[in-house]
Amino acid sequence: MKLKFWGVRGSIPTPGKHTVRYGGNTPCVELRLDNEELIILDAGTGIRSFGDYIISTGESIQAHLFITHPHWDHIQGFPFFKPAFIPGNELTIFGTERHDKKLHEIIAEQMNRIYFPVQLHELNAKIHFRPVGEGDRINVFDAVVTSSYVNHPGFTVGYRIEYKGKTIVYISDNEPYDRKAAKRLTNFEQTVNDKFEVQAGDPNQRVFDFCKGADVLIHDATYTPEEYIDRVGWGHSHYLYTLRVATEANVKKLYLFHHDQNHSDDKVDEILKKCKKEIKSRGYKFECEAAIENAELVI
Repeated sequence: MKLKFWGVRGSIPTPGKHTVRYGGNTPCVELRLDNEELIILDAGTGIRSFGDYIISTGESIQAHLFITHPHWDHIQGFPFFKPAFIPGNELTIFGTERHDKKLHEIIAEQMNRIYFPVQLHELNAKIHFRPVGEGDRINVFDAVVTSSYVNHPGFTVGYRIEYKGKTIVYISDNEPYDRKAAKRLTNFEQTVNDKFEVQAGDPNQRVFDFCKGADVLIHDATYTPEEYIDRVGWGHSHYLYTLRVATEANVKKLYLFHHDQNHSDDKVDEILKKCKKEIKSRGYKFECEAAIENAELVI
């Protein structure tokens, strides 16, 4: 599998001189299987540049787009994804939905003529919608994609992609679950909370198990531990928890992801340096890097 990061920033795009090296686009990851079959993870602003690249190559696509959740930073690039405007292209969109709002309605809503000049039904590509939830197992080309609820406001999932003996886990937004804190937080879905509450022992074990043995783990590392103190309930991890997920799951390589919008390139450098020091001092066995826009890797 070949992977490329097109957007690694969280919450809101952050262009400017302080985010040049790591990038300012919100989440989007390209994953290519051996025959160039295309899987896309999230449709943040990074998907715009990715779409422009596809158009420049003349490639026609039959792609599968997996959206972790419909917060703005994960869907706001979709209306600017040029391949969706081209007849002959085909796109299957996977994502969570609510009892009162279907997946296609969620995607269409941000393209309402009040907010955007082109509506979803006016796109020329063939677009399919498939809702996902807890424990779904989806065959995509020769890969298998499974989903699991994670701890983030709304119905948010992580994705595990297994292909020819290799595994990638993508958890863009996830907060350490604390039973005491959960009792006073009102912006999380009870259905998701119940999944954590029934877990024996540490409720985060369900996340560790979902990531178990991954060759590559891409995981939310938005905050420093000091920042997290004032942001409990916002749905994101501090880097020490992210390191714990990686070691408990015995992954081979961790990519810190969803960099905070207020973190400059120098700050991300500092966080990565602290993570590597922590890994060495604790004797952890995995490699760790910070995700960089336009970086590519082969798994």
